[in-house]
Amino acid sequence: REKKRTGISSLKISFNKVFGYYMEVSNAHKDAVPEDYLRKQTLVNAERYITQELKEFEEKILTAEERIGELEYSLFLELKEKLMLQSQRVQKTASEIAVLDVLAGWADLAEHLNYKRPVLRPMNTERFMEFRACRHPVIEQIDLGEVFVPNDLLLEEQGNRIMLITGPNMAGKSTYMRQIALNVLMAQCGCFVPAEHAEFSMVDRIFTRVGASDNLSLGQSTFMMEMNEVSAILHNASQLSLIILDEVGRGTSTFDGISIAWAIVENLHSLGALTLCATHYHELTALSQELEGVENYSFLVEEEGEDIVFLRKLIEGEANKSYGVQVARLAGLPDAVVRRAGEMMIELEDHSVLSHMPAPPETSSGKGGQNHKDLKNDFTDELLERGRSYQRQKPADEFQQPSLF
Repeated sequence: REKKRTGISSLKISFNKVFGYYMEVSNAHKDAVPEDYLRKQTLVNAERYITQELKEFEEKILTAEERIGELEYSLFLELKEKLMLQSQRVQKTASEIAVLDVLAGWADLAEHLNYKRPVLRPMNTERFMEFRACRHPVIEQIDLGEVFVPNDLLLEEQGNRIMLITGPNMAGKSTYMRQIALNVLMAQCGCFVPAEHAEFSMVDRIFTRVGASDNLSLGQSTFMMEMNEVSAILHNASQLSLIILDEVGRGTSTFDGISIAWAIVENLHSLGALTLCATHYHELTALSQELEGVENYSFLVEEEGEDIVFLRKLIEGEANKSYGVQVARLAGLPDAVVRRAGEMMIELEDHSVLSHMPAPPETSSGKGGQNHKDLKNDFTDELLERGRSYQRQKPADEFQQPSLF
């Protein structure tokens, strides 16, 4: 427009941080510059000018960003006021979309991963839980270099309601118990589950004591944290609860650990809650002979020379070994350490009272026979007497390791 008005074909508009917007005219055309042009700067070959109109245009441009922000904020306030009047509708819509999102995700999961619809019995019916070919919803999707092996479960109020699971580390005990808890939780949320069949009476709560951790900020050791969690379970669980216990009592001495785990299982047996309890204390398997409703289970392990192969399959009956030394070899411990550990294991097993624990006597009273209280007292007395006898007979310097007592 200015080129047309002035007839100056070389006129151009530029910008710098000192003068802002300006018009530049070469010296050849400066005689044609209109009177309303105000000279701002003289160069060797040109003159720079501004006009009142150009300055007003500059102000509009430079303040545009600020005015955009103000306009956006005013529009935001206006929109917010309108939304506030419809807040209940918006929240209801958002909630329904969220539900649809979850249900669509579950449906896609069930279709592509072969999940099945569970059968849920009312909570006030007889306690029952059955899973066939149950899988872990997360671990089965992870490539661990082996096929995930499904497992079954059957717990009944009038039958087996406490599973004592033994077997070596890495055999699959913790994974199995976690997958049962996850399947129950998923089913009660309304989701299909990774199993060929799932049927159970609904639970009021799921209690778990799994893993090892401490709380140094509160001065609590791993064992103290474990006992706090077990205490919460024993004080709050009901007959309608599902309880998962993984190696309770491992954070203290062998005898203390066995005693605590034994008493906990007895307490849960009295409570009547469906329970899965994994342990390395093979002595606890004697509870299946003493208490109705307690059954032993273990995970299959195949020995190949000095090595072991984990088959991940749950079977009835207790494990006959812990395979701790073999697992240590798999973990990469030096061969000399593994060999020495094997030697010490044999020597300690030959002399430890734990390898000579008495089996409950068979009588006509109950699953284990004699009165429950008398049986425990006889069991404890014989255990202590074996310990005292062992200490009297054993030379103090026979082992380089400390005494087991």
